[in-house]
Amino acid sequence: MNKPVYESPLCSRYASGRMQYIFSPDFKFLTWHRLWLALAENEMKLGLGVTAEQVGELRENLEVIDYEAAERYERELRHDVMAHIRAWGDRCPKARGIIHLGATSCYVDDNGDLIAYREALKQIRMLLVNALAALADFIEKNADTPVLAYTHYQAAQPTTVGKRAAMWAQDLAFDLERLDFELERIPFYGCKGATGTGASFLALFGGDAEKAMQLERNIAHDMGFEAVLPICGQTYTRKLDYYFLSVLSGIAQSAGKMATDLRLMAHEKEFDEPFTSSQVGSSAMAYKRNPMRSERICSLARYVLADAINPAITASTQWLERTLDDSANRRISIPEAFLAVDAILNLVINIISGCTVYPAIMERHLREELPFLATENILMRAVELGGDRQELHEVIREYSVETARRMKETGCANDLEDKLLADGRFKLDREALAEILDIRKFVGMAPEQARAYAAFLRRLLEANAAELSAEGKGEIKC
Repeated sequence: MNKPVYESPLCSRYASGRMQYIFSPDFKFLTWHRLWLALAENEMKLGLGVTAEQVGELRENLEVIDYEAAERYERELRHDVMAHIRAWGDRCPKARGIIHLGATSCYVDDNGDLIAYREALKQIRMLLVNALAALADFIEKNADTPVLAYTHYQAAQPTTVGKRAAMWAQDLAFDLERLDFELERIPFYGCKGATGTGASFLALFGGDAEKAMQLERNIAHDMGFEAVLPICGQTYTRKLDYYFLSVLSGIAQSAGKMATDLRLMAHEKEFDEPFTSSQVGSSAMAYKRNPMRSERICSLARYVLADAINPAITASTQWLERTLDDSANRRISIPEAFLAVDAILNLVINIISGCTVYPAIMERHLREELPFLATENILMRAVELGGDRQELHEVIREYSVETARRMKETGCANDLEDKLLADGRFKLDREALAEILDIRKFVGMAPEQARAYAAFLRRLLEANAAELSAEGKGEIKC
């Protein structure tokens, strides 16, 4: 019986099948085959000794990946690229001698990585757009729902749930801008040989530099890239990896902030995540409905934030034209960042699309604090009715301090309203005070701000309508 072996939770519990495929062996080695085919085909077109028969054989066997042979060769050669060259050469005997002609390992390693990162960023972009769509719906639905706002996690002027959600959405929209900036400018690494000088290809073309450069441009075009990195050593500059993970870190920051806010709202009983009828909140406390999906976002976000330092260190420690201490780190840190953010965005979509808010609880919390929050308004009305501003300010201060102390020490209700009504110096009746304490007067322009930002999101989503699909509906595994 085979004993279980370690499996990354990012794959078994969190990330989508699509993102796992992008970083799978099948995607990686099929991409290597595509790159070797493009190299051979364009070398033939530019007059090198590569035949149509050899190119045809490679094309016919493009999707044949002999993992067993590759593993056998790698045990012998201790070199993964050479192992796959040998394995594919066994399946393409006529083309064996021209596979990888003039190239160094980074031709498939680095170009293949950039192709994978481009696809992964597209996957993240699709999820990000769908997350913004879910938030747009949420904002519109809750634009007018008053909620107690907090600064320093102390009660502050009210806002609305929609306005608060617009803050989350704005952060993610900024992340989309950054993602698009990096996605649009990903260059093809190219084929410049062992140290980036193009010496091997210059020799193959008998000193014709234009043909060597044309080869690179042609392959880039075949792989769907508009630009080729103009300067490199043996590898592309590892600063590109830092840029990619900076985008992922930004998304993790935004989602982590949103999830933290939702956890605080859940504590106040103002919000519930989607919760299935058979879901268990606690193994001991059967009544609990923990915000476990928001907690998972925060947990994964923390991992991504810490992981994002890896490419920064790697970029700063490369030696001259190349060193191999980047390899093992990049194999782990970059795919896992993408897998984690894929999971985070699926959770964001899932939570926002299926959550419940509780306006009645929100109103109760507002009512508990509103007399304190309205003291300035009450003071101004009392002055209009002939009161002395300085005297009444001191009275309100004393009443407020005493009421807050008694609420904390005894748990009594907020009776500041009753104190003010009973004090003839304020000349207020209950009807006049109720008018002053109308919650809608304390949310400022929050409803308008929320609706205006939702309208902006609708325009953004209309421009990205192709991204709104069933694949972006926030499916989670557990």
